Amino acid sequence: MTTTTLAQSYLVKAVKRLPILQLLIDQDAYSDVVRESQEIVELALKGLLRQVGIEPPKQHDVGDLILGAMERLPEHQRQHLPRLAEDSKWLRRQREFAFYGESDFVPTEEYGIEDAKRAQEAATLAVAVCETLIPWPDSHRR
Repeated sequence: MTTTTLAQSYLVKAVKRLPILQLLIDQDAYSDVVRESQEIVELALKGLLRQVGIEPPKQHDVGDLILGAMERLPEHQRQHLPRLAEDSKWLRRQREFAFYGESDFVPTEEYGIEDAKRAQEAATLAVAVCETLIPWPDSHRR
C-alpha cells in the first residue's frame, strides 16, 4: 500500500463519519459528538501528513506535526493550520473524558451544545482542508 492510498483511505473514513455528528447533535449526545469529532480530526490530519510524506506517530494529537509541515502545504491552506493544530490539541484533551468520564465528570451531563458545535466545526474544517489536498480515490463513490 502506498502513502497516497493510505492518505486517501483516511480521508474516506473521515468524510463518511462527518454526517454522524449532526445525527448525534440531534439526539443531544454532545459528549459523543466530541469523541467522534476527535477521531475525524485525527484521521484527516494523519491523512494530510501522509499525503505530504510524513509518517504520523501513533498518538492522537498531531497538531504540532501539522504546524511543522507548513512549508510542504500550499500557501492558501497554511492559514488553517494553526486552527487545526489548536482543535487537535483541544479534542485530544477531551477524548477520554468525553467517552469514559470520571467519578466527578459525567460526560452526558458535562458536555453541552456549545462543546458539540465547536467539535463539529473542528471536524468539518479538518475534512474540508484535507479534501483540497488529498485526491479522492476512484474506488470510492462520493
